[in-house]
Amino acid sequence: MNNPNKYGAPLNLRGRLRQTTVKAGNYVKTNGKQNIVIIAATLILFALFTLINSNFAGPANLLVLSKSLVPYAIMALGVTFVIATGGIDLSIGTVCIGSAVLAGAICNTTVTVTGGLWLTIPLIIIFGLAFGLLNGVLIAKCKIPPFIATLGTMLLSRGLTAVIAQIITEKSSAIKYPTTGWFQSVFSSLGGFPIGLVWVLVLTVICMIVMYKTRTGRYILAIGSNEEATRLSGINVDRYKIIAYAICGLFSGMAALFWTAANPSLTLASGNGMELDAIAGVYIGGTSTTGGFASVAGTIFGSLILVVIRQGLNFALMEFGSTLSATFITYAVTGVIVVGAVLLDVFKKKAAAKVKIETPAEKLKKSIKEEIEALRTEQDYALSAKGNAEAEARAKEIGAEIAALKARLATELPALKAQK
Repeated sequence: MNNPNKYGAPLNLRGRLRQTTVKAGNYVKTNGKQNIVIIAATLILFALFTLINSNFAGPANLLVLSKSLVPYAIMALGVTFVIATGGIDLSIGTVCIGSAVLAGAICNTTVTVTGGLWLTIPLIIIFGLAFGLLNGVLIAKCKIPPFIATLGTMLLSRGLTAVIAQIITEKSSAIKYPTTGWFQSVFSSLGGFPIGLVWVLVLTVICMIVMYKTRTGRYILAIGSNEEATRLSGINVDRYKIIAYAICGLFSGMAALFWTAANPSLTLASGNGMELDAIAGVYIGGTSTTGGFASVAGTIFGSLILVVIRQGLNFALMEFGSTLSATFITYAVTGVIVVGAVLLDVFKKKAAAKVKIETPAEKLKKSIKEEIEALRTEQDYALSAKGNAEAEARAKEIGAEIAALKARLATELPALKAQK
């Protein structure tokens, strides 16, 4: 059983599906419960707001919801890497808008001139990446606390980009991007379809691969889990901190593309407050507030529920004819949700830190389940080796062994549970 694939055959479709299902189930049991709660809460809220005002589920509003979600979700994906290290980035909102303002001013982007967009787009991303690198250097090399460093770059990006844009354009009016054309088709709406959702899906998959399947992601999580132990193990902590903040800045720049496509007129020195929604989405999604664990998929779900709440409250207040501001109510609700998510993270850490003494019944159940899963993994490979008589015979033997283990569990477990 140490080598389940001793038959040298690749897994067939049945084996891959079974093992994927097992892994998904284990993930949900250990890390995915919060995501399930978020998804269920989002569906309930969506249904509730639809009952209050049927226009909430209309095609026009769904398109607005999608356009609202995309830039915040992309910013949240980027800042997930920073929070995974145990850090924070308060500058992502002003960097997002500031990058678009500065690039637009340099390239003289107007409603009628679209040719400059081919240069504007890479400049936006470069400016976002540059601010991310600046944050990384200040935090990793200069040892400035992340809160202070990113607070400084938040103010710097907000003021500097506006001043430079005003100098270049010689006016303090908004920077305008095209309201129609290929820019909207690529980053906003393609024939009425919210194409930004496709971008979010692709970027989420890329982030999951980087976070969980590459050395960079593993080292970022290790830094958040125990920075000193990571350093002592020979990992260049400073380098990977800079990489995390650079990824965050890069994604802030990319978020600017989708924001400008949906909101073509950008006011100078705006963007304050956007970072709060993005960071809140990360915390609500289950990423640990102290680092060491990151839920990339949870980040998207966390961002989604905030957008649903914000838009849903607008429709609910409109239906009831209330003069209250949906924005202020959204802030209050978001604050409660974020505090609840952080408290949940604290409770999970406390529960994990407790020493749990397993009963004989629990030990038996656990050991037999592990044996059965190991046997089933070997059986997957044996059944995949078509035409191999030895593999076919072994697959039948494994079936009998699994049946025997189940019978043993059914026989011994009741007696062990009865023990005091």
